[in-house]
Amino acid sequence: MDARTVSIWTVDGRLRGIRYTGSPDQLKTLAQFRKGESDLVQRGGKWFLIATCDIPDPEVHEPTDWIGVDRGIVNLATTSDGANYQGRRLSRYRRWQARKRAELQTKCTRSATRRLARRAKKEQRHATHVNHRISKEIVSVAQRTGRGIAVEQLDGIRDRVRLRRDQRGTLSSWPFHQLGQHLAYKARRAGVPFLEVDPAYTSQRCPRCGHTERANRPARDRFSCRRCGLAGPADHVAGVNVRQRARSAWVFVTTPVPAPA
Repeated sequence: MDARTVSIWTVDGRLRGIRYTGSPDQLKTLAQFRKGESDLVQRGGKWFLIATCDIPDPEVHEPTDWIGVDRGIVNLATTSDGANYQGRRLSRYRRWQARKRAELQTKCTRSATRRLARRAKKEQRHATHVNHRISKEIVSVAQRTGRGIAVEQLDGIRDRVRLRRDQRGTLSSWPFHQLGQHLAYKARRAGVPFLEVDPAYTSQRCPRCGHTERANRPARDRFSCRRCGLAGPADHVAGVNVRQRARSAWVFVTTPVPAPA
């Protein structure tokens, strides 16, 4: 560790004294929590040593409240606090990449195939960076205010939602699940409680009076309760409903079950 060198076993024998480097945080984590084997990976002409570290999770604190997060395509994430992370730039970027892929696919050459693979990886890295940035900001707010984070459980969304043919590709390739994964592991690292709640009717239910009706959402981005008149952005209302369900779910989870008599 002090010399920052590694010994690697190769088909030509063992190579010793190969130097490695990393960011200060990476080197500190490596020195404290190194455990198990490492993988040597080549990416973009560079070699990376992926080391396994066993990092203990901090104790999860009791939340004072919850931040409900609604995920979508037009708005990547909308919190119950009203913070909105729009997806227009990412959508434009993905459409531009799709046009470039279509142009390359018509050429049917080896060079075009290699460029298609590079473009796919670049687009994936861009979406991952966006999700990292959004999840980092949400977890930071939750940690600073002593609250937990709640999201909709979107498992099986492709089976539940019926879409037009031109929308199916967008839904199938959109990184909903990755954003939830980033929120979950960043919250665990920060000791922030994390919950997944039932997503049913979160965009159609009024958080004030509880009235649930499809007509409560007259447009994609607008909510207007037909009973009490509550109105606002639909994604914000969905985030508030997620927060309310997290409150009930956490009470149920943390309430001790009485022992049988």
